[in-house]
Amino acid sequence: MVSKRKLSKVDASEESCKTDLAKTKKSRSSDKENASAFCGLENEGVFEELLRTSGIVLKAGEGQNEIAVDQIAFQKKLCLALEKHPTYPAVVKQFISGLESHIKDRNQFKNCLLPCTPVRTEGSRNLVHSYCESLIKLLLGIKILQPAVITLLLEKIPEFFFDIVGTFGTNFPRLIINQFKWLDRLLDSQDLVRKLMQMVSVSPVPIQHDIITSLPEILEDSQQSEVARELSCLLKQGRRLTVPILDALSRLDLDAELVAEVRQSAMTIVPSVKLEDLPVVVKFILQNVKAADAVEVISDLRKNLDLSSCVLPLQIHSSQKKIKSQVQASSSTSQVTTSQNCVKLLFDVIKLAVRFQKDVSEAWIKAIENSTSVSDHKVLDLIVLLLIHSTNTRNRKQTEKVLRSKIRLGCMPEQLMQNAFQDHATVIKDFFPSILALAQTFLHSAHPAVVSFGSCMYKQAFAAFDSYCQQEVVSALVTHVCSGSETELDISLDVLTDLVVLHTSLLMRYATFVKTILDSTQKLNPCQIRKLFYILSTLAFSQKQEGSYIQDDMHMVIRKWLSSTVPNHKQMGIIGAVSMIGSVALKRSEGDAASLERPELNSERDEQLSTLLDLVGFCCEQTPEVLALYYDEFASLIEKQKGNLDLQLLDEFGKSLVEDFPSDFVVDLSPSVHGSFLFPVKSLYNLDEDQSQDAIAINLLPLVSQSELGRVTAGANNQSKRAVSPLCLSPCFRLLRLYTAEQNSGSLEEIDALLGCPLYLTDLEVEGKLDSLSKQEREFLCSLLFYALNWFREVVNAFCQQQDAEMKGKVLTRLQNITELQNVLGKCLAATPGYVPPPATFDSEAPEAAPSMNAAGPARKRGGRKKKADGSKAGSAERSQAEDSSEGIQPDTELSELDKSAADREAGNPLAQLQSYRPYFRELDLEVFTVLHCGLLTKSVLDTEMHTEAREVVQLGPAELCFLLDDLCWKLEHVLPSGSTRRVPFPKERGNKDIGFSHLCQRSPKEVAMCVVDLLKPLCKHMENMHNYFQVTVQNQGAEGEPGENIQEHQLMSSCYQLLLLTFRSLFAWNGFSQHENTDLLRSALQVLADRLKPGETEFLLLEELISESFQYLLNFQQSVPSFHCAYILTQLLIAIAEKPMSGWKREKMASLAKQFLCQSWVKPSGDREKGSQFNSALHTLLCVYLEHTDNILKAIEEISSVGVAELMNSPKDACSSTYPTLSRQTFPVFFRVMMAQLESSVKSIPAGKPSDSSEVQLEKLLRWNIAVRNFHILVNLVKVFDSRPVLSICLKYGRLFVEAFLKLAMPLLDHSFKKHTDDVQSLLKTFQMSTRQLHHMCGHSKIHQDIGLTNHVPLLKKSLEQFVYRVKAMLAFNHCQEAFWVGILKNRDLQGEEILTQASEERGSDEDSGDEEDSAEGPAEEEASGSDTDGSEERGGAGPGREAARP
Repeated sequence: MVSKRKLSKVDASEESCKTDLAKTKKSRSSDKENASAFCGLENEGVFEELLRTSGIVLKAGEGQNEIAVDQIAFQKKLCLALEKHPTYPAVVKQFISGLESHIKDRNQFKNCLLPCTPVRTEGSRNLVHSYCESLIKLLLGIKILQPAVITLLLEKIPEFFFDIVGTFGTNFPRLIINQFKWLDRLLDSQDLVRKLMQMVSVSPVPIQHDIITSLPEILEDSQQSEVARELSCLLKQGRRLTVPILDALSRLDLDAELVAEVRQSAMTIVPSVKLEDLPVVVKFILQNVKAADAVEVISDLRKNLDLSSCVLPLQIHSSQKKIKSQVQASSSTSQVTTSQNCVKLLFDVIKLAVRFQKDVSEAWIKAIENSTSVSDHKVLDLIVLLLIHSTNTRNRKQTEKVLRSKIRLGCMPEQLMQNAFQDHATVIKDFFPSILALAQTFLHSAHPAVVSFGSCMYKQAFAAFDSYCQQEVVSALVTHVCSGSETELDISLDVLTDLVVLHTSLLMRYATFVKTILDSTQKLNPCQIRKLFYILSTLAFSQKQEGSYIQDDMHMVIRKWLSSTVPNHKQMGIIGAVSMIGSVALKRSEGDAASLERPELNSERDEQLSTLLDLVGFCCEQTPEVLALYYDEFASLIEKQKGNLDLQLLDEFGKSLVEDFPSDFVVDLSPSVHGSFLFPVKSLYNLDEDQSQDAIAINLLPLVSQSELGRVTAGANNQSKRAVSPLCLSPCFRLLRLYTAEQNSGSLEEIDALLGCPLYLTDLEVEGKLDSLSKQEREFLCSLLFYALNWFREVVNAFCQQQDAEMKGKVLTRLQNITELQNVLGKCLAATPGYVPPPATFDSEAPEAAPSMNAAGPARKRGGRKKKADGSKAGSAERSQAEDSSEGIQPDTELSELDKSAADREAGNPLAQLQSYRPYFRELDLEVFTVLHCGLLTKSVLDTEMHTEAREVVQLGPAELCFLLDDLCWKLEHVLPSGSTRRVPFPKERGNKDIGFSHLCQRSPKEVAMCVVDLLKPLCKHMENMHNYFQVTVQNQGAEGEPGENIQEHQLMSSCYQLLLLTFRSLFAWNGFSQHENTDLLRSALQVLADRLKPGETEFLLLEELISESFQYLLNFQQSVPSFHCAYILTQLLIAIAEKPMSGWKREKMASLAKQFLCQSWVKPSGDREKGSQFNSALHTLLCVYLEHTDNILKAIEEISSVGVAELMNSPKDACSSTYPTLSRQTFPVFFRVMMAQLESSVKSIPAGKPSDSSEVQLEKLLRWNIAVRNFHILVNLVKVFDSRPVLSICLKYGRLFVEAFLKLAMPLLDHSFKKHTDDVQSLLKTFQMSTRQLHHMCGHSKIHQDIGLTNHVPLLKKSLEQFVYRVKAMLAFNHCQEAFWVGILKNRDLQGEEILTQASEERGSDEDSGDEEDSAEGPAEEEASGSDTDGSEERGGAGPGREAARP
């Protein structure tokens, strides 16, 4: 530009010429325009005249100044006009003076600050740009005017200090400062910036704001660092200018040190900055993050960024809405909107950084991952993880992994997610696809906390988002239900159930989606059908008009199912119909809108109910199994909806029920019963013998006879009336007692006679008589016993919660009757192979095949009570002796089982195991276990105190206690999965897994856990009684008494002890305790245990202190455990409690306890040592616990291998080690496997050698490796003595793993320590070389015997041995001793070191090359380690190469 060049001074004539030239050019405009634009030409000054002649016309008022020439042309003209003016340079002052006068008027000043309007006259050929700068900016571009104009403008700014912006519609200070931006050249930029910074110090905040934000566009590059430092100082002084300063700094090019300093200043103000300024601060911090310090910066930002301040306006709004006026409420609504907008902006900033800055997303994930404390995690973390997941595809897997990990550790509780959805729904909604994807993935997880989190995501998304998202959530849930995956199906139905309860009207919009599940019902089990129909029934009957089409569809489906001949369809029809009945019969609230039309509504409901009841009744009455299911479902409905059903609507049904039960199943008690039956009828188990008048009895044997006869000859006369079958006895009674309790507020007085009334059975003294009975008679007797047992179980279910002492006594007597009958049944079943009992649960298909007597193998001794079902899987290893044993111990297993059977016979226990018959017994309710509150009465106490009527005392006998605990354990194993439970990738068919758990499955695991926590106090009392019993037993081992009775009682009490420990372990190992919301429940459970040690002192203890006290309490039982399996369960229980978390002293206690159990001699009451697969499995676990928790694992292994095994080798064949009585020749493979595995695992914890290690560190590592290699040598050489196949297999497998660990971790250490510690390295390698030689011999032995199981290990082991050769060679080369290495030939030998002759007799031929390769596996180690020549058969004394090897 002309204005930027250094112009020489010109005289007046030149200026005059220029002016004339301008006038000449301007004269091309029309006379009319000249007249209108330049009125009053005679009065214009130098300023106006020069502007006019240069091409700008000044306007007064609202009109903008006009420019008729190009901007560059104007500046050139004006500059020339000034320089050629006769009075130059005085004309400049006159010009500036004219400008100053002109801008005194604010309107004219505004016109000068605003862009000029381009003007083109008609016929003009001048091209003017559509956008022109303001007059002031054009003047600033002229070099001779710039300093004066700048000064004038800066002097004008103070005039507007106290103006309220908007008074004149213009922000003058901002317009003035804008004039300095983007100037092509500043003559003295230093001076301008200095003056602007001075202006900042005295200006009001708005003007300061404008000046600071404009600085980047004003500064020259050389000034940026200096101004940045000034702004950084200004940032620390106050919070008012935070945003403009950071905005300015972010646009400056700063050096790294200054950026870090400014960023730290910004970080310190994050917690206190205004909400609307927060996005700018965070943006500045994130924009200036470098890869090196990204994690540290993001971690600081996480700590300082708190979204709770953003939620506060929302809370204020909700409170003000209720109590303040509409004006205040509306103002707080705007505050809420502002708050939400600011949060939205904040996450937009983070989103941009995550998307375009790879370091930021990875650092944020790492920062969250590094945070360990639960309290450190915030809503922000969850939202950012969702943001990264939705924004960055490359980080999705990593994000998902971190989120899973945090959920499992309890760092991301569901409450935190609920807060995120409730307080920041507008932000989270943008991540809905990610939320949906994560929720779907989490439902596939094996961890319950992750699954629960996924289901909660669905619920929160449905509640917080719009209709589109809600539809997607419902679609996803329906997809899960139809997927066929068992866990997904259950969780999805649970989520839908919660949604239908909490958001009925919202879910009603998507009822069509839910209804499609009816097309996939073949995949659903009865429990899931129940949930589905509850959901559909609630939707159908909650809103009268909208749900009518669902009602129609449900009626059609149910009618179709009930009419089907397929049993499974009929079951589903019954379940669906009862669910509908429940929804129709629900009590309606008084505030219900439909309550105004009560009569009409009642009649409609009556009609619906009667239709359903008639339909179901008609379809059920001829089939006992279906009728029984109907009774059971109705009973479950009454139990679930306790107090919520309108019983007036069910009045007719109830009356028929109360009349039908006595007429079908109850008769008057009489001395003789008429009729011909397979067995003579006898009245048994009468508890009301003193009340002979009006006595009744359950007509069981005649009904069973009729039923059995009916199977042979179909009764044609039964077609017109309801079938009466003993199958319906227990289900009908269950329904009767629940209906009666509901009608009478829990009282069962109307039916209490059924508790003590006798049953018509037959003489049950079957000892010795069974062989004389026919197969039909034996099967009849078995069926009779099953029906009687199930009757007593339902009676106990009904009356267990009665508080009357007499009733309690009768309940306990019924429990005793159950245990007695089970003993008889066991004997009968043993004599009746192939017998299939009558079904007891009707909501699933009973197994078609007859239960096998030995289906579950020999189970725990239980005094004849029924054992664990085959179906249970989690924890079954502890409850059955048919476990997977250690490799090679199978021959022992068969022997041990025979020993067990013999012991059972000697003890008089039933031979049949009722374990596999569990599906044929009625389910006990959880309420039955309140009976455990009764004390324990043992037989020994009866004998000494001579209580002739002791059974009338309300106390629990050991057999009954064992029966109850067995059932409780079975339930807990089913419903409370342990922490180690993992889902099988490809599960088999579910089969009969849920048979016997129909009532239990209707409760959540947490509800069951709460029930058990309530029982902990009596369970502790029972366990203390067991502890005392076995301590007394140990003291009185030589006391007199019948040995058979003592053994039987000992076994019974031992079973009780074991079951009590199992119950505690099932509770405390429950993985639900890892979830944050169950912490209070865990605390309550631990408090009960701690309170046994310190009564009344545990209320205010911290969780960690409660864990310690509970641990100490349970540790006290170590002295009294009666069997090795009990010891094993106690150890697992202590680990389950101590791992929350495991501290130092608890580790020592665990190691000490495990060692104590290993060093204890375990003998049965019969005098035999404990053995077998179950013993070996428990021994394996206890040995692992000992070695994992001991402080010096290498020392412990050395002690067992050099002391315990040495004692075993010097003892007779059937003896054991005196130090470790659990170590015998039968259990040696277990010890050997664990020691080899733990040795290999422990050396992996020794850090690899580094060049930077000091001599002391190297020596310490060498010492540890020396001990480990010595242990390895001892263990490998034990194979010479214990050369069984399992031991060889273990040695080959773990020997290879140890060699690989040595190569990876020890050899780098030897590389760097060979010169300093030559002797130590040589000694270490010499010892290791002897071990590898023995491994080589094992390889030869395996090949000779051609044992595929062993030879499979040989190639990999040979490979590792060869790698060892070359690795030692590399180590010597690294230390310049390569000449000390040479290879000899190692001959193949067997385990005892004898040469394998088949190879020795052959001349060295072509195949010896490969032999050399293999044989060389030992040579090099010998070379440098012992300094000897080698042929593999001998070691020779120090030779020449040895001296070279010793040289550093």
